[in-house]
Amino acid sequence: MTGPILETPRLILRPPRMEDLESWVALVADPESARFIGGVQPPYGAWRSLVAMAGSWSLMGYGMFSVIEKDSGVWIGRVGPWQPVGWPGPEVGWGIRRSAWGKGYAREAAAASLDWVFGALGWERVVHVIHPDNARSRALAGRLGSRKIGPARLPPPFAGEPAELWGQDAAEWTARRDL
Repeated sequence: MTGPILETPRLILRPPRMEDLESWVALVADPESARFIGGVQPPYGAWRSLVAMAGSWSLMGYGMFSVIEKDSGVWIGRVGPWQPVGWPGPEVGWGIRRSAWGKGYAREAAAASLDWVFGALGWERVVHVIHPDNARSRALAGRLGSRKIGPARLPPPFAGEPAELWGQDAAEWTARRDL
């Protein structure tokens, strides 16, 4: 899969590969890690989401990145741009394995993704779709400079699920990023 490779001080962000499947399965098999990203899925569900993300890269030129910890080479999650049909806007989202929580990896990867979507892709705005009970993601969105916009309406199969829309535009990100 072709696409950019982004590097941060501690992470490598690259398009997903089939070699990520075992780790992707582990992410969505863990009830806590998967709670707000579609819930626990069996291995075939993880496979479907992995290949959907790879398909997004192929067809749209972007998708969530696989996030690799530089020091260990371990796959720790998926973070980045995503916009399925009917989604409330161009999203930068995140899903990190529980073993990597609390280390600032989601913020580091999301910031690199925001730089990339506003710079390379030329997006004018970005949203984050967050379940109201997901205090960790709400806090992360705020640390990234996003603000709560209001309730989100999601397409099936998520229609009817509670969701908040958080976001910011490119000018807000650039002003904040330059601080």
